This record gives sequence, C-alpha cells and structure tokens, in this order.
Amino acid sequence: MRKATAIGFGARAPPVVLDLLAKSVEECGIQEVRPKRSQALLLALLQAPYRSFLQRDANEKTTLYPTSLIIYCLPTTVTEYTAASDEAASVRSQILSGDEATVVAVYDATTNSILGGTTEDLIEALTGNSEKQAAFAAASLKAVSNLDSEAAAQVVGPSKRKDVVIVVGSGGREHALAVALAKSPLISEVLCCPGNGGTAAEKNPKIKNRGANQNNNTVIALAKEVGAKMVVVGPEAPLVAGLVDEMKVACPDVLCFGPSKAAAELEASKAFSKDFLQEHGIPTAKYRNFTDPDEAIKYVESLNENDRQVVKASGLAAGKGVLLPTTKQETIEAVKEIMSDKAFGSAGDTCVIESFLTGPEASCFALCDGKTAVLMPASQDHKRALDNDEGLNTGGMGAYAPAPCVTPDLHKQIEAMCKKTVEKMAERGTPYIGLLYAGMMLTPDGPYVLEFNCRFGDPETQVVLPLLETDLYEVMTACCTGTLNQVDVRFKEGVAAATVVCAAKGYPEGYPKGMEITGLNEEQSLANVKIYHAGTSLDEGGKTRCTGGRVLAVTGLGSDLKSALQNAYKCVGKLDFVSDSGEHLMHYRSDIGRKAIQKKLRIGVLGSTRGTALIPVIEACASGRVHAEIVAVLSNKPSAPILEKGTALGPTVVSKYISAQGLTREQYDAECTAALLGAGVDYVILVGYMRILSRPFCDFWSGRCINVHPSLLPKHAGGMDLAVHQAVIDAQEEESGCTIHEVTEAVDGGPIVIQKRVKVEKGDTAESLKAKVQPLEGPAFVEAIELYCKGKVISYADAGVSIDAGNKLVDLIKPYCKATRRAGCDADLGGFGGLFDLAAAGFESKDTVLIGATDGVGTKLRIAQ
Repeated sequence: MRKATAIGFGARAPPVVLDLLAKSVEECGIQEVRPKRSQALLLALLQAPYRSFLQRDANEKTTLYPTSLIIYCLPTTVTEYTAASDEAASVRSQILSGDEATVVAVYDATTNSILGGTTEDLIEALTGNSEKQAAFAAASLKAVSNLDSEAAAQVVGPSKRKDVVIVVGSGGREHALAVALAKSPLISEVLCCPGNGGTAAEKNPKIKNRGANQNNNTVIALAKEVGAKMVVVGPEAPLVAGLVDEMKVACPDVLCFGPSKAAAELEASKAFSKDFLQEHGIPTAKYRNFTDPDEAIKYVESLNENDRQVVKASGLAAGKGVLLPTTKQETIEAVKEIMSDKAFGSAGDTCVIESFLTGPEASCFALCDGKTAVLMPASQDHKRALDNDEGLNTGGMGAYAPAPCVTPDLHKQIEAMCKKTVEKMAERGTPYIGLLYAGMMLTPDGPYVLEFNCRFGDPETQVVLPLLETDLYEVMTACCTGTLNQVDVRFKEGVAAATVVCAAKGYPEGYPKGMEITGLNEEQSLANVKIYHAGTSLDEGGKTRCTGGRVLAVTGLGSDLKSALQNAYKCVGKLDFVSDSGEHLMHYRSDIGRKAIQKKLRIGVLGSTRGTALIPVIEACASGRVHAEIVAVLSNKPSAPILEKGTALGPTVVSKYISAQGLTREQYDAECTAALLGAGVDYVILVGYMRILSRPFCDFWSGRCINVHPSLLPKHAGGMDLAVHQAVIDAQEEESGCTIHEVTEAVDGGPIVIQKRVKVEKGDTAESLKAKVQPLEGPAFVEAIELYCKGKVISYADAGVSIDAGNKLVDLIKPYCKATRRAGCDADLGGFGGLFDLAAAGFESKDTVLIGATDGVGTKLRIAQ
C-alpha cells in the first residue's frame, strides 16, 4: 500500500502540507495518510477544502505510482528535537538508504514552506522525477544536520545551557510547575521560593527550596544572587502586588512569566473583568457592579423572584468571595455579608451581582505572549468537600483532564475568546503575558466566561501539565518574548490525567496540623503516579508533616480517564496522615471524575427527510431512558424537516445543511465526518438518510453507526421505502418489520442489531404495511442505543466468528460432504435443515422421516442480547 507518513506536526496543520497530502492522494494514488505525533491533521484533512480521509481507495482515474512519502515537520525548539530525536534519526536513515521508492521532505514552520521545492515539485518527485527527489533529500538532510549542530551547542558540550529558574509560591501548583520545568535539558536549577516539603525532598536534584520569606524584595534579591534567567510566579497575590513590574526595573534581563499589575486586574477586580468582557462582546452573564450596599439591595429587590443571582466580592478573596444564594432574601443577605459585614475585607468594597448560569463548568488555561493565546486541554475540578458534590466549597478536591464536555468545536470557541482578550488587553496598553485562566460555563446558549484568573489553577495544574509534551521552559520563554506563534505547543495523545486531593480532616473549616504523612515512598513502586505536595514541610528528623488544609494532590496518568483514576486512587490508598496520638486524619473524595466516566453517549444524526423515527430517540434522551444526548443533526437537503428537530433541541446542537454539490461521495462523507467530530460525536444514526455511504466513512465509524431498514433483513436488502413493502407483499410473506443494523460498505449488509416484527395481513398494501412498520423504527433505534450504552451489541466478529473463514471452510468440505450422500437423505450443505427418510435409506421404519433443524451463530447472538 502506498502511504504518506506525516511526522511531528503536533497541533500544527499548515495548509501547504494539507494541500500536499490531499494532492498526493488525488493525483499520485496514495492510499493512506499516517499521522505520527500529528494529531491535528486528521480533522484538518476532513474539513473543506481537502475533504480527505486518512484511508481511502485509489481513484480509478488516478495513475498509481510505486512511491510513498515521508513529510517531517522540522522542530522549532532544541528540546522538541532532542525529545523526539528518533524521528529525525529515522528520516536521516531513510534519506541515506537511497531508497527511491520513498520521497522524503521537510516542512519548516518558521518559513511555512517545504524545503527543497514547491508542492508541485514534490508531486513530480512522487511521480518518479529523480532530480526532484534528490533536491528534497538534500534539503531535508541539511536541515536535520543543522538541528544536530544546534542541539550539540545547547544541550551538550562546554557551551551547554545551565539556566536557573525561580518558581514563586508554596503550593501543589508550584510543585507541579517545578517538576515540569526541571524536565528541560536547558535548566540546571529550579529554585522554589519558598517551596514546601515536597519540593524540598523532590527526587530530581535540580529542584531545591530557597528563601523562607517570600515577598517582592526577597524574590528580586534571589534572582540577582543566583543569576536567574526566568521567574515564574505561581500565586495571584505577588502578581497583583506588582512583582513582574518591579522585576523588570530591578532585573531587566530576567524573563518573568506572569502578567503585569495592570494586566492582572483581570483577576484583581471582578468588576473590571466584567466591564472588559461586556465592552468587547465576549459572552458573560448579565451583571451589575455596586459600591453602595443600599443600591445593591434595591437592585436585588427589583428582580423577579425566580431570577437567581450570584453575588461576588470584586477583589481577591482567596477563592472564597463567591456566594450562591437560591432565593431573593438569601441574595440580599449575601450582599450584606460581602459589603456591610466585610466578610472578605476590602475585597468586598465593590460587589458584582450577576445572573446565575447553568451548565457544566470547565477550567481553561491559555498560554499568552501579549499578542496571541494557545489553549491547553480543558480540565474540570471538584469544589465541594464531600462526595456527590456535597459539603462546603473548597479550593478544589480533585480534577481531571482532558474534560470530555469540551468538544473540539467548543475548544475553538473558547480559544478564540482568550485570543480576543489578549488582543484587546494589548490595545488598551496592558499586554497580557503569562497564563490566563478562564473559568467557563458551558451553557445551553454556548460557552460563557464566569471569571478570569491571572495564574494557573490548583489542582487543575496537576492534571494539565503532565499532559504537556512540549518543553514547558521553552513555551514560557516564547510567552515572555512574544514568539509563541513560533512554538508548537503540543500535548500527549491518548493520555488522560486525574488528581485526588488529600486534605486534613475538617478542611475547609478548622483542621489539625503536624500529622506525619506515611506511605509517600509507595509512589516509587507505582507506575504513572506523581504526588504533588501543597501543605507540607520537613521536620528536623526528615519526616514530612502536614501544614495546611489541602496537603497532597495525587495524580495518575492512563490511556483513558478510568485508568488514570485507578492509578491515582491506588496510590491514595497507601497514604495516611497520622497524629502523634495515632489518629488517622486524612480525608479525600472517592468520586473524582465519576460523572465524566459516566458521561452521556453523544449522538450524531444524518437525515434527509422528516426524521419521524428521531422523535422517540429525542424523548428517550430527555427522559433519561437512554444515557445519551443528540449533539449534531446533519442533512444533505437544505429544507429537510429533520433539521428543524435539531434546531429545536437548542443552540448547542449542531444543526447543519452540508451541500453535496460538486463533491464525490467520499469528499462529502469526509466533510460530514469533520462536522460530527467537531461536535464530539461518539455514535451516528441514519434516519431517513438518502445517500449511499463511502467505504472510508464506513471504516471510520465502524461499529459506531447504525441505520434502519423497513424489512426483516437479510430479506429485501437494497430496496427503499414503498418498494420494500411491496416486495414483502409480492413474496406473500406472513410477517415483516424493521431492522436496525450496523452500517458497512455493503448496503443493508451490516450486522443486525435489533429487529421488530408485524403481521402481514391479507389485503395489506405497500402503504398500509408501511403505516404499521414505520412506528416501530424509532423505538427500535432507542433499543439499539440502549444496547450500545450497555456495551451489549455483539457482532459476528465480537463472538470470534469470521464469515470469510466460514465460507472458505464450506468450500473445502463441500466435495467430501457430497461424497457421503445416500438414498433417503434430502439436505444441502449450507442449509438450515434436512430430511432423512429411514425407509428410503433401507431401514425397517415405514413412514418415518427424521428432521434436522439447525441455526447459525447469528440467532444465538440475538438471543444472548
């Protein structure tokens, strides 16, 4: 098979490369595109104007050439190159092998070009032009050699970089930052100021604690003393206090990751951030700002009793200045608590009253360089102290990432909001550099910004940073120097992270301190686990003891969220906080990530007609009968009534007409697949869809796409609507019905999931039979979805049965079976029954016939379901 292998593109999907890959498929007969560490290429290729699956059949009109393609994305940083040096080695080896059957080319992100020639030149190389092949090989080899020289200068040898970085702060967030930064080969020391017991005992010798008293002056003095290259500010208080501004004056050569005092106003003043959002048209809840408590109370009294509000202290309140009253009277009491009683001190001098929003929340981190922003994978945290989201609010009892509720489409929307925020902050003369933390509410009307924070969140940092593949130090350097667009910020593919916070009993109210933490050494014996310290310190005897409410955050990694949680909880089970009197005083939630694991099945619908059969599915989703939700309805007909059904489900459901004009079947299916993936679809149902699907589509959605046919398959396959019902009547069948089957390239030939039956009465017409069968289709869809949700849909392949192997066996044994035929035997090989006349066979048994009836595995599977 001729293939094109794209290596190392990560989050990049440059049009010049997409154009090359699409043309190599269309013009050169490439049958498969293989992305390696290039997760963005799949969705980008499916979208217009490329509309190409990764695997496809060669076009009959395309000339087939015997060459394959390797396109390598040149790393933009030294650490990216060294971390994946095996990729460059394989490219170099391929070039030096002299293999003319593979064309090698390199894409340079800094110039947005393919080195050695144009796209047209590369197509010529693929069609056998040896001169063009040699030009690309030479340019590629030179580029890789240049990287070798640069890596040698910075990572090894006498000129090796030995940068010192200071991390300001003492929590679990700062421990996670220190661990991630220490992975960089460009850093010799990560100094935590003041740090905690975990950073003091960290097994990576690069990480150390320096400076017990953290303030702006001590940080500046430490930076001068150690010759720091960068200061990374963890908590918000130093940022709001102007640490970055003072550093720029006192140490102009030291990079500071974090916003200036003016830019940090986005967190320091909720009133400012709400005004900013409204001014620039970034979605946020309806609100009013107040400095007079009497005016605030009058405003609340003027509201409708059912108009629920949220009351916030505008200033910094250690994450506790947000109150969630449920009635008008409670809202008035909340205003008094903040503004009159000064429960949060001067932070409540200004009060924000805003409409209560509904929907899942997501924590979204954006890396910012003053000009643009790059969104990291979204996470979700658990604020309540107890299981089932009960108890008091806390700083966070656990988190996980990536958050399943943030689909690719939502990710784009949220990233666009963050980019707009950075652009508008620059326009007002307060460029935002560092980490912008957008607290988002995914409402039925789309994503809304709840609030901004000017730093990494805790405990979300402990799950997001472990997913980062790119060197954090070089990413932060790019943020500080305004060159973020030159760095490919990429994240690990197929990896999830979950963290469980271990707190002192009693937190967030009064809690004990000083307990010894036992079981910390168990971390070393567990794979894919990291313990981040927050409220800890080392005593004189070297024992780690509790000094705060939230003490540890235990992070597990896995191929999915379930395995990540299992790894985290396995480690948590080995930990304890033991007082001097022997009391066990550790508390943690046992349900972190449970809702995400049990998330609803996300259904996408393809339809061309009224979509009557969709109504029972909509009702089953709404009632909770099926643990699913419809998130996309697509049609090839602009006026198909099924689109109205999608629109009626709300603005967050993608209801879209996609034109097929001028497109091949495969191109159209690719564009539909892109829309389905963007909406986060897991499962596709075809409801009155009047198109034949291409093989690449069927392969892509294999086992996750079902259709309904108005007969009892395999009878009358391939027909449509009234023609099928007429065929049933013409065949004088006694029953008919509908069949839900998995979609395969063979029309109506996929594995049967559900069949529902009706009697065919004498005098039935095609119309009357349709009237009896059609009402069964919606309920049949519902039952099929129920089976899928329960994981009980079984196919021949699932049962270990190969149809092809069975047919081959029949062909092999057929002549031998025929040789055993004898008088009295009336049966055919491959049939489901036979007769054996004993008298005809020579036995003394007059008028006795044995009947053998057998059935295949299909019915057994159906019974098992």
